[in-house]
Formats: sequence, C-alpha cells, structure tokens
Amino acid sequence: MADSTLPTTAPNASKDSASSSLAPSPTHNVPFHRSLVNRFQAVINAPGDTNLISVYACFLTGLTSSPSFTACFIWCGFQTGNIAQLGLAIARTFAPVGERTYGFQKPDQQALTSLIAFWLGTSLGRFGDKIGNRRRTWLVTATFIQALLAMAGALTAHYSGESGIASHRGDPSWQTPLGMAALAFISATMGIQGIVGKRIASPMNTTVVLTTTWVEIFNDPLLFAFRGVPSRDIRIAGGFAVFFGAFVSRAILDKIGQGGALGVLAGFRMVQVIWWFFIPDKVDKPAKA
Repeated sequence: MADSTLPTTAPNASKDSASSSLAPSPTHNVPFHRSLVNRFQAVINAPGDTNLISVYACFLTGLTSSPSFTACFIWCGFQTGNIAQLGLAIARTFAPVGERTYGFQKPDQQALTSLIAFWLGTSLGRFGDKIGNRRRTWLVTATFIQALLAMAGALTAHYSGESGIASHRGDPSWQTPLGMAALAFISATMGIQGIVGKRIASPMNTTVVLTTTWVEIFNDPLLFAFRGVPSRDIRIAGGFAVFFGAFVSRAILDKIGQGGALGVLAGFRMVQVIWWFFIPDKVDKPAKA
C-alpha cells in the first residue's frame, strides 16, 4: 500500500518566511514630502526652545508699533491705553463748557478702530486651540496671516495718500478710510502675535505689552547678579528688542515712507514663518514602568 503521508513544512520555516515578508527594508527611507508634512504637523518644544523667537517677536512689536504711533499717536498693540482713551472721550461730553468736546473725534475713532481690530485678530487664537497651540501647523499659519495683514497695511497706507507722520496730536494722519484700514490691519497682527506668545508660554508673556515683563525684571531676586541669569537676561533682551525695533522702523519710515516700512515688516514676518521650522520638536518622555 502506498504511503499516504503528506509532506509537511517545518513550522520554523513558515514563521521565517512570514517574518521576512513583513520586515521593513533596511534601506527604506521616509519620502521627502511625508517628512515635510510630519514636520509641519509636529508640536514644537515650547517654552524650552522659544526664547530667541520670543525676543524676535518683541523686535517685531517695536517694528509694528512705530508706524502707528508716528501716524496718529496710537499704539496698535497697547489696548490698555486705547480703552482708557475711549473712556476719557465719553467723560469729555460731560465736562464744563469750554472743555467739552462734541462728536466722535478722529483720535478716538482711531483708538476704537485699533481696539476692535486687535480683538478680531486675537480671537483667531480659538483656531489655535482647535489645531494645537504649539503645533507648527498653527504657528506657521498664524504668522503667515500676520505677514499678509502687514502687506495689506502697507498697501492701504501707501494708497491713502497721507504722509503717515502726524505733526501734533490734534492733526493725526491716517484719517481717511484707507488710513484707518492700515491701522486696523497692523492692530490685528498685534492681536494674533499676542495670543501666539501667550500660548507658547513666552518669557515675555504676550510679547506685545511688556508691562508685566518689567514688573518681573525689577522683582527678580537675581537682578543685579554678575552672572548669567536666564530668567532675567531673556526678559531684558525682549525689552531692548522692542526699543531697537521701534528705532529701526522709524529710520526706515523716514527713508522710504510708511508703505515701505510696513512692507519691510511683512518681510520680517516671513522670516519668522521660516524660523518656526527650525525650532526643535517636542520629545515625549517615555512612560515610567
């Protein structure tokens, strides 16, 4: 009788063949576009590696605030002053005759324009809450929007036909609709910058208004220490950056005008867009067993 035993395959051989078919190729590389997408969607290491870009944001604060103050004595990022100015405007309607003002004065209109635009800009931070406040996707997008707003401000300021330089507080520039639009655009950029700085836990808080930063500097127990103190040094650098940014902006404005100064601001914003890609990703710590 013929042997009916069927040939069998060794179990180890079948496992080896299966594992070899599933094992990744040692020469497998992630495609460039996939690597770029992963980089774009990663979470940055904040606040650990965001000190320098926070100082740069303070520089941009000075660069942005200088044209608005030069044009109409409005700080496009300092909304405490603007809201107080509106309160004073209402109070003046009840002042004694001779001190009373009638109607909605142009400086008060500009303060309200800046305030509302700032509110609208900073409210975009809600999208950051949905996307991820420290995700590179949001940070790059928000900064790119700021660059577009700065460019829109440059165009509206240029075509407003105004000088962009106020001779005194009673005769501000940017009185036309296009001039007011320029003020609104750059105020909105400050609103976006404020929420970005706050969400990445910048040492300069929002990087827009440095009042809290000055309080922290002059109450730092190591303020006068003759050695490097990161908590003190980075904040002092931020304050100096605002000063330097305002100086640079006014110097540019005197040479090439308000439109050119805001156009340069848009270029500096694009530098910040690229900078976000060079900040290291957050590394998740392994869970303890």
